[in-house]
Amino acid sequence: MTVNKPLAVLAMTLAMPLTALASEGAERLTRMLEPLKTYAADFEQQILDGSGQRLQEANGRMWLSRPGRFRWEVDAPYQQLVVSDGEQVIVYDPDLEQATVRELDHRVTHTPALLLSGSADELTESYNVSRSQRGNAESFTLMPRDPDTLFEELEMTFYGERLGLLQMTDSTGQRTAIEFDEVEQNSDIPDSRFEFEIPEGTDVIRESGQASR
Repeated sequence: MTVNKPLAVLAMTLAMPLTALASEGAERLTRMLEPLKTYAADFEQQILDGSGQRLQEANGRMWLSRPGRFRWEVDAPYQQLVVSDGEQVIVYDPDLEQATVRELDHRVTHTPALLLSGSADELTESYNVSRSQRGNAESFTLMPRDPDTLFEELEMTFYGERLGLLQMTDSTGQRTAIEFDEVEQNSDIPDSRFEFEIPEGTDVIRESGQASR
């Protein structure tokens, strides 16, 4: 479930040549992700069109606990909250007083937070993975095997053992870049972080499409 708001693109101008290591990409990505049990970070998100012009930007904080639980809070320019307890996903827009609730299933797993909160094996089974190295930046390009996804390409960049950047490109060439800062990996995150009680009076749209208050 892509939060449709901002992030700053990381510009890398390292001089070392880029070396493609496609054959070991999936195995290496699995080794990088398997030790990642929890992840918390500030984020900046930027959406660019096919020509590189900025369309949107936003910032906030995210937490995830594998498998399947995450919390994605957009603070600016507009507040939005996306929460998953591992069974369902809630998208809450306080300005609109509206919440969308849907089951956590295959249709919504091809999004940044859910990709990271899923298992490494599921990720490498669903995507063709290639690897590249430039200085201390290690990048993995994921191409979905299933055409029914929200993007055509996903790139995950690690700096050392730390995930620092996600970039996604859709079929129109629009690119979403999400840069992480103040990263905490494998710290204790309380279960309550992945719970959300919808405020009274909120319009609730469930997966069936029926709205209620």
